[in-house]
Amino acid sequence: MRPLIGIPPCLDDRGRWRSGIDGLLLPGGDDFPPPRPYPDGVSFELTPTDQIDFDGRLIDHAFARSMPVLAICYGMQRLALHAGGTLHADIATDLPDAAEHRLPEDHGRHALRVEADSRLAEILGVAPEPVNSLHHQAVATAGSLRISARAEDGVIEAVERATGPFCVGVQWHPEKLDGPHRERLMGAFIDACRVVRGDGGPDRRY
Repeated sequence: MRPLIGIPPCLDDRGRWRSGIDGLLLPGGDDFPPPRPYPDGVSFELTPTDQIDFDGRLIDHAFARSMPVLAICYGMQRLALHAGGTLHADIATDLPDAAEHRLPEDHGRHALRVEADSRLAEILGVAPEPVNSLHHQAVATAGSLRISARAEDGVIEAVERATGPFCVGVQWHPEKLDGPHRERLMGAFIDACRVVRGDGGPDRRY
């Protein structure tokens, strides 16, 4: 595998990086602007508009080149928006019956319900270990993507493309988890990138 490359949003779309990557990892980030005013006390740490726009162009490029995509937290939300989906700008306001999803990073966890016939289930199984939860925005509708996991309260926790190359978005942060969960999910993405590069097929069994 080539080393991971950070791509700054100021880089021209025609830069040489386009032929130098084998997959796209969209990491976590800040908030998307709310579509309407929210109650006092609800705060937003907004992602710069140029970053949001640039990330959309990265997704376009990845899809055009049939590159694997792994999208995490903000990245999953950006992926859903790109697919025509919508967001809950603040879970507590939009879904008052939902559980708290901004949990302590070191020990806050909640369970997942993974769709049995999804790509995510092939990687993690239908009842994986509980995941961390560091967000107050969430995917409301997934557009052309498939919903592949929810929290127990129904909040969408994962999306994926139903067909084509590896394309999975997760709301939690696998890079902050220890153990087999992180290794299996990140490993599946790396294996898909190896296929694009021509290094052969996956060397793992899920």
